[in-house]
Amino acid sequence: MSIQVGDKAPDFTLVTKTADGPKLFTLSEHIGSSNIVLLFVPMAFTGVCTTEFCDISNGISEYEALDAKVIGISGDNPFAQAAWAEKEGITIPLLSDYEHTAAAAYGVAYEQFLPEVNLIMGGVAKRSAFVVDKEGIVRFADVKDHPKDLPDFAALKEVLKAL
Repeated sequence: MSIQVGDKAPDFTLVTKTADGPKLFTLSEHIGSSNIVLLFVPMAFTGVCTTEFCDISNGISEYEALDAKVIGISGDNPFAQAAWAEKEGITIPLLSDYEHTAAAAYGVAYEQFLPEVNLIMGGVAKRSAFVVDKEGIVRFADVKDHPKDLPDFAALKEVLKAL
């Protein structure tokens, strides 16, 4: 079962690739400075994931105006994520959940990714969005079972406006 509105956001430490090399990102170290939008996506270099993160990157000022930091998370390694971001112009920080620990903690890991084509890749993150407020409480949760379905970003922004 996925994390619900009102739950304390599970902490995690994941790797991100920066201009200075790989760095660790621990969620709890960022709680309190702004609201945080966590966007889980299945895989880098795929159509819907690319469109989602490019759209978010292009509209990042709207999230910043709502006092929110947007973080992208996928199970890809940080070097693949960095190549993806560079190729597509993705500007939000991307965190590597290579071991699928964050996806499991948030309850958004597929047992079997794309079972209709017998693709077994358990642990891949479902496309999901969470808003974590400055106290570390989840204020919005939208988990999609189908990888092509996008979270309700209008509802997410309404929650941010209310915080």
